[in-house]
Amino acid sequence: MTPKHLRYTSEHEWISEPENGVVRVGITDYAQQSLGDIVFVQLPEAGKKVSAGDVIGEVESTKSVSDIFAPLSGTVANRNGELDENPEQVNTEPYGDGWMFEIEPDDVADVAGLLDAEAYDKLTK
Repeated sequence: MTPKHLRYTSEHEWISEPENGVVRVGITDYAQQSLGDIVFVQLPEAGKKVSAGDVIGEVESTKSVSDIFAPLSGTVANRNGELDENPEQVNTEPYGDGWMFEIEPDDVADVAGLLDAEAYDKLTK
């Protein structure tokens, strides 16, 4: 079930609603299932300026390596350092402890322009 309170990209990332001007980003359950067992995650460092669509990291699984894209333009506020030691959390809790990084968007209104759960479900059918 795709969580209704999140926004999504066509690159299979989820984005939380802004909280104190920051959004949390991860990959969707659909993405982690497609990738298989995740063995390594490379995340952007806090303070990095990013533009929407930029490749800013990667996820490596037993099957393949996939890019992580910036869903919004802004500044990386935080990264989930727990994934350095436990990348499998992306598989077990993609919408929880498997989150990847947080961005302070240049314009928080851009979040509303991303896909809602219904549109994302249509994309993945």
